Amino acid sequence: MSTPSSASPVRDLAHRWVRRVALAAGLLVIPTAVLAYADLLPESLDLLGIDMHETPDLPHVARQLAIGAPLRIVAFGSSSTEGIGASSPANAYPARLQNDLRTKLRGVEVTVINRGIGGEHVDDMLARLDRDVIGPEPQLVIWQTGSNDPLRGVSLDHFREATLEGLRRIRDAGIDVVLMEPQWCPKLESTPGANRFRDAVRDIGEELDVPVIRRADLMHGWVRDGKVTSKQLFASDGLHMADRGYALLAAAAAESILRDAGPVQVTQAVAE
Repeated sequence: MSTPSSASPVRDLAHRWVRRVALAAGLLVIPTAVLAYADLLPESLDLLGIDMHETPDLPHVARQLAIGAPLRIVAFGSSSTEGIGASSPANAYPARLQNDLRTKLRGVEVTVINRGIGGEHVDDMLARLDRDVIGPEPQLVIWQTGSNDPLRGVSLDHFREATLEGLRRIRDAGIDVVLMEPQWCPKLESTPGANRFRDAVRDIGEELDVPVIRRADLMHGWVRDGKVTSKQLFASDGLHMADRGYALLAAAAAESILRDAGPVQVTQAVAE
C-alpha cells in the first residue's frame, strides 16, 4: 500500500465536493408536489433531512427516503437472486428484502423487482441490462455477480472490464448501485480461481466508491455466530442458499441500504 502524499486531503476534499454537486443535481428531479415549495428550501437542504457535510453513498435512495416518495429497487443477478434453493419465490432474498424495507420504512412504498436468471455470467447480464434493469427506472440496483463466471470459464480480466461497463451504464442512467459478491459454498470453494472473482468485486467497489455486500463474509459469520447451521444455510445442491440463508441475506441487504443512504429522516409520503 502506498503512503498518502501531502496532496491527499486536497484530493479528498475535491472528491467530496464532486459528490455533493452530483447529489444536488439529482435532487432537482423532485416530484411536482415538492417543487411547488422549492423557494422554501434552505440552502443546506436540511429540510430534506440530508446532511450535505456527509454525502450518502446512495443519493437517489436518500432523496426518496427524505421526501417519503416511492422507492423502486431492481435485484439483478443470477440464480441466488432468482431464488433457486428457496421453497417459494416469496422466500427468495428480493421478496424478503421488500418486506424488510417496508417494515423499516413505514409510510414509504417500497418495490423490489426480481431480475435474477439462473446460470448467467456477466455477458448474459449485460445483454439484458437496458431492458431488465434500466428500463424499470429504479432508484437502486443491487447487482449480484461473479458466481457463474469462474464456473463457465470467463476470464477475470473480461469479467472486470464487463462489470465496469455495466456499472457505468447504470450510473449514467441516474441510478444508484450496490454490488453483491459471490456466495461462500463448497462448489465455488473447490473451483480454481473462484475467490479471485469475489476479490475483483470488492476491488471494483473500492475503486468506484460503490458499496459491496460481502456475502461470503456474512455467510461465514452467520455460521460462526450460531445464527444458522451449515445444513440450514444451503439447499441440497450445496451451491444455493435455503430459506434461512435468504432471510439473513435480505436483512443484511436492508441494513446496508439504509446505512449507505445516510442519516435521513423519512417524511410524509409523496405520490409520484
